[in-house]
Amino acid sequence: MATLTQCAPETVQAQSVVEVVLALGSNYQAEKYLPIARESLAALGEIRLSTAFQNPDFTATLEQPKPDYTNQCVYLALNTPMSLQQLQQTFKALEGDCNRRRQTEPKQVRRVTMDIDILMIKLATIENSLSKHSTFKSISDWIVMADRYPFKAHETAGVEELISKSGFIG
Repeated sequence: MATLTQCAPETVQAQSVVEVVLALGSNYQAEKYLPIARESLAALGEIRLSTAFQNPDFTATLEQPKPDYTNQCVYLALNTPMSLQQLQQTFKALEGDCNRRRQTEPKQVRRVTMDIDILMIKLATIENSLSKHSTFKSISDWIVMADRYPFKAHETAGVEELISKSGFIG
């Protein structure tokens, strides 16, 4: 994965995305909210799932214990290409459908019903005069979201599992 192109999300906001790799996370009623998220994602296209891992919250301390997270990676081949910006809005709406509430009080234990992060995207192949001036080696290569890399251990394990099961990166 270190050999893949990294890109800041804001530089590809308007680009047409055809495939995406996501990280799902929940530290509150994961057994309820992960299936809801997976069902909603399946409505957008073909999905493949990694194993769901239970992990301690890496921000927890002895003074401030926090609930464990259940994490899972998802490969999604979209039925209809969307811009990265549209995908981000769609995933925020899916988090809301899972009763995600963004807490503002720093002392509160954060209950995260669903968190959906974009790890990697694959852009639609665009044949035009601009494509030869692209900053990417090839417009169809997978692009790692620079704000998410290096991946957390469970994200790396999930992506590697998806690759070994599906061979979607090639």
